[in-house]
Amino acid sequence: MWSSISSIFLLINICILEMSGASDGNFLYFAFGSNLLKERLHLKNHSAVFVSVGRLKDYKLNFGLWEENVQTSWHGGVATIESCPGEEVWGVVWTLSNENLSTLDSQEGVSQGEYSPLEVFVETEQGTKLCRTYQMNNFHPSPPSPQYKQVVCLGAEQNGLPKEYLKNLEAIKTNNYSGPSVLDRIKAAMKQPEISS
Repeated sequence: MWSSISSIFLLINICILEMSGASDGNFLYFAFGSNLLKERLHLKNHSAVFVSVGRLKDYKLNFGLWEENVQTSWHGGVATIESCPGEEVWGVVWTLSNENLSTLDSQEGVSQGEYSPLEVFVETEQGTKLCRTYQMNNFHPSPPSPQYKQVVCLGAEQNGLPKEYLKNLEAIKTNNYSGPSVLDRIKAAMKQPEISS
């Protein structure tokens, strides 16, 4: 009986993936942190194309580290999602080539155990989509750097996330770090003219 139920769920997931446009060598990815910003995501994942703004229900956004006092290229806490009934996280659904699955996993530190991939149902204007996203392991709360927060807010603004949600992002307290960070590379990328394909 359990094997037939598992088969049904597998078929349902395949149908959902096909309906969500994640076939033909692509997958859907739900971004809620720094990868909201196109230029940040494109640093390592050039195939990413905007699909839609989306809402993940029954989760909340949080900032932290996967180990206490670990040093990151962002010099502070980074975004994750936590299961929380009644809450919601807004973000962006991107479609990426399957070739970028390894670069996205690498960016999220999957092989180092920093984040784990997670499949979630995201509500969009085009309907519900099954997306890959990432959740931090061994979460330790830690405020983000001002640079990380700026990238998240820029991405939210760039993609038209709800104004109230953007206001909440802008109200997040930071750790006041003032040195160099990944933001410097993103700013350089933002100044370059976009190559049309």
